[in-house]
Amino acid sequence: MSQRFKPSVTVAAVIEQDGRYLIVEEDTPEGLRLNNPAGHLEQGESPLEAVVREALEETARPFTPTAFLGIYLARFLRPATQDDVTYVRLAFSGTVGEAIAGRQLDAGIRRTLWLSLDELAACQPLHRSPLVLQCVRDHAAGQRLPLDAVFSHGSLSQPLTLMPS
Repeated sequence: MSQRFKPSVTVAAVIEQDGRYLIVEEDTPEGLRLNNPAGHLEQGESPLEAVVREALEETARPFTPTAFLGIYLARFLRPATQDDVTYVRLAFSGTVGEAIAGRQLDAGIRRTLWLSLDELAACQPLHRSPLVLQCVRDHAAGQRLPLDAVFSHGSLSQPLTLMPS
């Protein structure tokens, strides 16, 4: 029997102000890359909680989600390890407040940048994944779904106990 497929579930924040998008420059196993503020969904948290946390950790700015952009999938073969990983990204758009004075960026995040769609498209070889630009393009095209399109059952914080039948 083959092993069960276990994709990595991530969240991403797409943040636009005055025609520019908030992007992070981060250290990765493949070198310095550009990404939307993003990260892995943790056990016990909803995707909304995760995207608020990740955006704050990576930008030092409070993030308020306003819409769900969609679900994005991409598959990568890591050059150094030959790991074959499929990512499932839940992307949200929203707004950020001012940077919180004294708050450090997450480990591995070098800095934040505000880039136009054209500037972001011009540096695709530096993107962490093709999903970075796709999410921004979808946002720029006006794609928006209601936040309640992503349902999180209460069992995330208190797991259900299944009874034998």
